[in-house]
Amino acid sequence: MSAAARSLPDHHPERHHRPERHRVVIIGSGFGGLFAAKALKRADVDITLISASASHLFQPLLYQVATGILSTGEIAPSTREILKRQRNARVVLGTVTRIDLAHRTVHAEAFGETIDTAYDTLIVAAGAGQSYFGRDEYATYAPGMKSIDDALEVRGRLFTAFELAEIVDDPARRAALTTFVVVGAGPTGVEMAGQISEMAHRTLRNEFRHLDPTTSRVVLLDGADRVLGAFGHDLSAAATKTLEGMGVEVRVGTKVVGVDADGVDIELPDGTRDRIESVVKVWAAGVQASPLGEQLAAQSGAQLDRAGRVRVRPDLTLPGHPEVFVVGDMMALNGLPGVAQVAIQGGRYAASVIRDRLAAEPSATEATSTAYPAVAREFVYRDKGSMATVSRFSAVASIGRAQFTGFIAWLMWLFIHLLYITGFKSRATTLIHWFASFIGRGRAQRATTERLTVGRLAVEQLGDEFHPSLGGASGDEAEPEPA
Repeated sequence: MSAAARSLPDHHPERHHRPERHRVVIIGSGFGGLFAAKALKRADVDITLISASASHLFQPLLYQVATGILSTGEIAPSTREILKRQRNARVVLGTVTRIDLAHRTVHAEAFGETIDTAYDTLIVAAGAGQSYFGRDEYATYAPGMKSIDDALEVRGRLFTAFELAEIVDDPARRAALTTFVVVGAGPTGVEMAGQISEMAHRTLRNEFRHLDPTTSRVVLLDGADRVLGAFGHDLSAAATKTLEGMGVEVRVGTKVVGVDADGVDIELPDGTRDRIESVVKVWAAGVQASPLGEQLAAQSGAQLDRAGRVRVRPDLTLPGHPEVFVVGDMMALNGLPGVAQVAIQGGRYAASVIRDRLAAEPSATEATSTAYPAVAREFVYRDKGSMATVSRFSAVASIGRAQFTGFIAWLMWLFIHLLYITGFKSRATTLIHWFASFIGRGRAQRATTERLTVGRLAVEQLGDEFHPSLGGASGDEAEPEPA
């Protein structure tokens, strides 16, 4: 028994697990992992959900945290709180470092402790991070939009840039501070650029005495030939028109060839190069699947695509390992996009297959990989459409063959996002903040600190001295002050 288990009281529900029940281990608390766990609520299984984060992150709304509309708690409720009434589910905070397919064991680490968890069925839903296409050094100067840390850092940089621009005298420096570059014109990039523009033109207007925020410059860059390329030409054109009407410079067919503290080097469609002086950059281009995918591929013989996603069988399992499901942003199947609905449906599908298998077995303890069919019923994705906001009261939406723009699309976006935000309290406070931001001009979540703004640089400078323990940096230094 682990030290963590020994420290629990005898009556604690997490201390006693019936070994005769089928053990399901889920890696990741995102859409795929959480919805898989909830779908197994009434199944005769013991679930262990292991995640490096204590929260379930509603990633599509990270840009609203970054621009001061929502708080982190509204889009990242505690996973334990969500699953507290699900008695067959245990939540473990830890970073999975190794998956042993041969011995059906997951190895994780947390606060200096090692956690080994055996499984009968494994669901890998570890998600994806930002991809800088081999130029990871760009992350220092252009944070992505994949985590709470990213959003808080971007928020700190955005509002700090305006504060600095108020006090500098050099016009060139002031221009660089109020030039915001967003790289990537997918949904996240479009939404981010639109919100920065609205923040400068509406929220901060008249708040400064020496700076006019409405003169800020917002530049949206993408190497493709149009914004929102997956939405089709008509919706792309509508989004571009709205963005340009807000003052956003949309520059497509433009490649980023360099990023540093003071700006972005770009290559134009004609092959010539230019530079944009900008202090604040946001990277919203490209994703890279969790490195756990490489481990799965090496042990199973599965192939990886260019983004590091695992090419799974039609039933979302690994070749030769029908007891291992890969869902969400980590899986590659039939060109499915890395969106929330794919993860949700994949997690629910994996749970349904597990229930079917257990129902077909005379005893849960007899369920082995050799008893599973070569391929269970195939996973069928039901496309419920795509949508993205461009500005307040304006969005684009594609649902089947139907396309919507403007206010109608924005109302659809509002309804869908509220539907998938977990918890009544989160929905209620989200509505209040949306009302204040969209109807009025206020943004309640503008608090930031220097530590949030430079946190990434501090961690990089600590390097190997940084230890992911409760005390922060390793060693006997005095306890750091709260950030």
